[in-house]
Amino acid sequence: MTHESISAIVIYDGQCDFCIAWLRWLKLKLEVASISFHDAELERYGLSFEACSQSVFVVTPTSKYAGAAAIAILLKARGNRLTGLLLRSLGPIGRRGYRWIASNRNSFVIRYWTKLLDRGLAHEG
Repeated sequence: MTHESISAIVIYDGQCDFCIAWLRWLKLKLEVASISFHDAELERYGLSFEACSQSVFVVTPTSKYAGAAAIAILLKARGNRLTGLLLRSLGPIGRRGYRWIASNRNSFVIRYWTKLLDRGLAHEG
């Protein structure tokens, strides 16, 4: 299995089971640094606790991406180019979908998706 890599850091919610599972899935094919915003020196990245509690961030040497845009960048870097392109091309619909997931992390639907991700990851490992 080949691994892609990206010169960036993912700043995510390390207390969100879905976020953790998704990041584990991402890292199956993409080498990327990551840190929970709870443990990060956010000012180093020009971010606030409030912003990071609402959205994942990808910080590259030249840019910052948040929410759906951050996910699209990571999907593309992972090799899921079509999915990343679809998410970007959906524009406001993709952003709204991201916000719904981020706002409903403890809902039955997201907990179920997390279990599915965990099961898939268990079969990979």
